Formats: sequence, C-alpha cells, structure tokens
Amino acid sequence: MATVSSGPRTVEEIFKDYSARRTGIVRALTYDVDEFYGLCDPEKENLCLYGHPNETWEVNLPAEEVPPELPEPALGINFARDGMNRRDWLSLIAVHSDCWLLSVAFYLGARLNRNERKRLFTMINDLPTVFEVVTERKPVKDKPNADGGSKSRGSTKRTSDGQVKNNQKLADESYEEDEDEHSETLCGSCGGNYNADEFWIGCDICERWYHGKCVKITPAKAESIKQYKCPSCIKRGRQ
Repeated sequence: MATVSSGPRTVEEIFKDYSARRTGIVRALTYDVDEFYGLCDPEKENLCLYGHPNETWEVNLPAEEVPPELPEPALGINFARDGMNRRDWLSLIAVHSDCWLLSVAFYLGARLNRNERKRLFTMINDLPTVFEVVTERKPVKDKPNADGGSKSRGSTKRTSDGQVKNNQKLADESYEEDEDEHSETLCGSCGGNYNADEFWIGCDICERWYHGKCVKITPAKAESIKQYKCPSCIKRGRQ
C-alpha cells in the first residue's frame, strides 16, 4: 500500500516525494521490468503498482482501510497482462501510474495556496512522465558514430574503437550544438532530462544514455572502460 512517512507539506518536500515515487515506478517498468512482469500474475487477486518515497517499487494488494491513507493506484493491473501486447500493457500501466503520482502530489498539497500549487505543478511538469519514459516518446537522438560512449559538458569523448580522448577545444566549440542535440535525451534509469553539467555515459549495446550517478560510473572509471554495457543489457545477457 502507499505510505507517507513524515507528511510532506512544503512544495519542495512534496516534489521530492513525487520524484522518489516516480523513480521507483520508472525502475519497475524499465530496469526491473522482467521481475515486475513476473509478479503481475493474472491468477492472483487485484494487484497495484506502488512507488515509495525511498525510490523503491512494490506490487501488492490495495489498502484495506477506507478511506486509505493516500490515494490508491489503478487496481487489477495483473488481469490484462496476458491479454495484451507486453509493450501496450506496460504503456497502460505507465499512464495510470502518472495519474496516481499526480493525485498523491496534489493530495499532499491540498493545503498549498494557489501560487504554491502552480509552482508544484511546474516542477512536476519539467520532468518527463512515466509514460514518456516507458514509450520513449522523447527518444534519444542518433549519435554520431564517433561518439558511442560517455558524455559530459567537459572534454571526455569516446571514439568508435572505444578509446577515450581529450578534446577541450572541440567540446567548447560544439557546446551549444551539443545542448540542442541532447536537449531531449532522457536517462535510461531515472528518466531525467540531459544536463550538460552532469556526467553521462552511453551504453554501447542498446545506445541508451544514463546519469553516471544512476549507474554508479564516475568519469575516472569511464576512462578505463573500452565498451560500456548498462545494467539492463547485462541482466538480459546482450552482447
């Protein structure tokens, strides 16, 4: 069931709660999708997908108390699993999850004033929806062949043979162009937008991009990686 720890009340606290729950759900529908799929057995009772404030997710029965402590997510997500195309089923759950996340955020923000509610929604709206992440509605644009690995605002670039080289001048001259190119790039882990001030790394297998912090890769560690394989590709045994 959905839980609320210390009762977030300020705009920042509610947004932090929203972001954490969203991260958990995005992980369930992307990184942990095989585990999530297995838990949604149609033979079981009505199940719900919950995102928690500690960035974890859970498939469980709905809350028994009426009314519940927090708004409840869509009921019975498991029943349609085998009757739909897998991608369509995940997309449907993503849409319902977006609705649930918004309902929780505005339930917690019921006592906010008009300007605070507007600011909260603006902060939420700056993040891609779960549906956009799951369906890749804002796809990662094709990268040049010479840039198949880690990227950051700094000078680190990876050549096609996997070697890392320094080219600060090139990075400086192409910074604005790079910003435009990657403006719609989403992290394959948390779904966050590309920010040139953060270190990113690209998977050489699936070509998805990730915050270094999300996959626990530092710029120094990236220097020694000839071919980077993301956790999702490692889990699925892709070559």
